Amino acid sequence: RSMADKSTYNVVILGVGFLLIFTAFTTCGNVEQTVLKGLNNSTFSGSGYHSLGIIYGVFSFSNLLAPTVVTVIGAKLTMFLSGLLYSGYIAVFIIPSTWSFYLTSALIGIGAALLWTAQGHFLVENSEASTINRNTGMFWALLQCSMLFGNLYVYLDWNGKAEISGRIRRGSADSSRIPSGGGLFGLLCRNSRFRRTSVVFLGMVVHFIASYLIFLNIPDDAPIVFESASQKSPYLTPSASIALLCSFLLGLGDSCFNTQLYSILGHVYAEQSTPAFAIFKFIQSVSAAVAFFYSGYLLLMWQLLLLVILGFTGTLCFFVVERMQDFTTDLQED
Repeated sequence: RSMADKSTYNVVILGVGFLLIFTAFTTCGNVEQTVLKGLNNSTFSGSGYHSLGIIYGVFSFSNLLAPTVVTVIGAKLTMFLSGLLYSGYIAVFIIPSTWSFYLTSALIGIGAALLWTAQGHFLVENSEASTINRNTGMFWALLQCSMLFGNLYVYLDWNGKAEISGRIRRGSADSSRIPSGGGLFGLLCRNSRFRRTSVVFLGMVVHFIASYLIFLNIPDDAPIVFESASQKSPYLTPSASIALLCSFLLGLGDSCFNTQLYSILGHVYAEQSTPAFAIFKFIQSVSAAVAFFYSGYLLLMWQLLLLVILGFTGTLCFFVVERMQDFTTDLQED
């Protein structure tokens, strides 16, 4: 009983630590492109999109070394050192310069690979087959509060409803996701593969709905226009309410996918959690890096189409893996 209590305590502390780190990081990431474009500084030419692209690009390849580092120095020390790198990235906004901005972006990419690989190992280390869904749900519920706090800070910094509507017309929807459902899905889906596939399917559906509403509500050229207003009109009159609904749906979909992905990885690769989470984060961060680099050049409808196609493909792959796991379990029982 005491060991179970200690493991639960460790997972809660892990979630709180990530909540604090990513409240700061989410706030910076949500507003950096808009803030940097508004700087009246002729010596600074940094781009928020390029910074995020560098972060996820370095993140991708750092995942190849992260398992070794975690194995050598341990998960706890790895997460502590990674947290220091995140603090350096946030601090650089105080005195911005192009070279320091991009350098710290690269450093945080290294830190992110170490942090998430160590997190996956630590989470599995403190979980059993009967508790992995619950612990994953608790962790993601706490982590997603960081997005909520970061988004609230951005909303409170805006100057009223007219300002929000104006930003939507220009395509500057800084706060893209409102977190929801992380803990709920972790608790509801305990030891139930049928429910796990159902939750992932729900995530795909709500993301599709969000993509369609974004397509109707945001001008098609919004991602590629920075200095002036959009030259194209959306199908609907731009609405802050619809934008917030889309944020909620995206957050709900994220909750569906992340809780179940971590659950199945922790269950299938319980003895090889460090390399498993490193590979998962490598593929995820490569995709994110590519998306950030093309996001300022590709029309919105093509970006949304890519999201729909990849979302469907990813869901299908999850079903295949889940079915293979069911088949393996049936063979072992026979």
